Amino acid sequence: MVLGAEGADGTGRALAGQDAAMDGALTALYGGRGSGRSGGEGSGGRSAGLGGSAPSVARWLGDIRTYFPTSVVQIMQRDAIDRLGLAALLLEPEMLEAVEADVHLVGTLLSLNKAMPETTKETARAVVRKVVEDLEKRLATRTRATLTGALDRSARISRPRHRDIDWDRTIRANLKNYLPEQGTIVPERLIGYGRAAQSVKKDVVLCVDQSGSMAASVVHASVFGAVLASMRSLDTRLVVFDTAVVDLTDQLDDPVDVLFGTRLGGGTDINRALAYCQSRITRPADTVVVLISDLYEGGIRDEMLKRVAAMKASGVQFVALLALSDEGAPAYDREHAAALAELGAPAFACTPDLFPEVMAAAIEKRPLPVPDTDLPAG
Repeated sequence: MVLGAEGADGTGRALAGQDAAMDGALTALYGGRGSGRSGGEGSGGRSAGLGGSAPSVARWLGDIRTYFPTSVVQIMQRDAIDRLGLAALLLEPEMLEAVEADVHLVGTLLSLNKAMPETTKETARAVVRKVVEDLEKRLATRTRATLTGALDRSARISRPRHRDIDWDRTIRANLKNYLPEQGTIVPERLIGYGRAAQSVKKDVVLCVDQSGSMAASVVHASVFGAVLASMRSLDTRLVVFDTAVVDLTDQLDDPVDVLFGTRLGGGTDINRALAYCQSRITRPADTVVVLISDLYEGGIRDEMLKRVAAMKASGVQFVALLALSDEGAPAYDREHAAALAELGAPAFACTPDLFPEVMAAAIEKRPLPVPDTDLPAG
């Protein structure tokens, strides 16, 4: 079926009933000469714009939720905010109650946080909490299971019980004892898995760019930060930055508080943020630093790279993510990405579903599962 305003559909037939209503909802956002203006009418009498009033937008939001699946509704809401400048209407509680909550809406609300009146903040927090709880349900169990396994495997012991022997590392450690006549290896030294909860504790530092383009990444990082902080075997720190640096570690028990502690937008000083994170590292060999940024540096580039090199030389496992979202790599600084890759820290976009595997690899000090399509040029 092709829907279109006026003669755009080319069928010569008029739409009726639900088809006409769907066509009207689409035309209000995407079509017609009056798109984006109030009071525009097409030849069929359909409204050709959402106008600037909350009631007309609220009715339209109700319509699209009736006629389209949730995934489509979320895209249309995002396009309405981008194309028609409707972000200010989200400051009204009635409007927030009508929208379909998703990660992108949360990002928009966070960018409006400072302008949000008190009457709206409670509703906004409820919207953000719903999205956060949905993300936690999706991500928490798998993240804990994956990282618990990685922590167990990273706790190497030299006199393991048979069931705890890490045969792959044991064989590699004893290759010099290979007996060709017998076709076997004499394992002089056994390497085994320990019990992470008792013997190993890793430090994790999430360093998150809160510039406007990183909104979805900030939301996901806050949720993952809360999940990691709930694991006894990990000591997790969450740092967000633009040109200033804010440590939100003491709010990790509630990711909603974390999100409202951010301020999306502004410049970027990665070097300053990494300097702060570096100053908090006390056990480099047992520390994983995750930088989540599009790498557009407004600070001192050479100092930033020197800090990464110094952290890696001290034993820190350094992970650079261009994004932590389902949308792939954003626009990013390719020169900085290539420079990090030369230091042994490839920068790549990471989906929320891949993040537990990335963290597990970093904890075990093995190569990261870098998606080939996201490898930086150069």
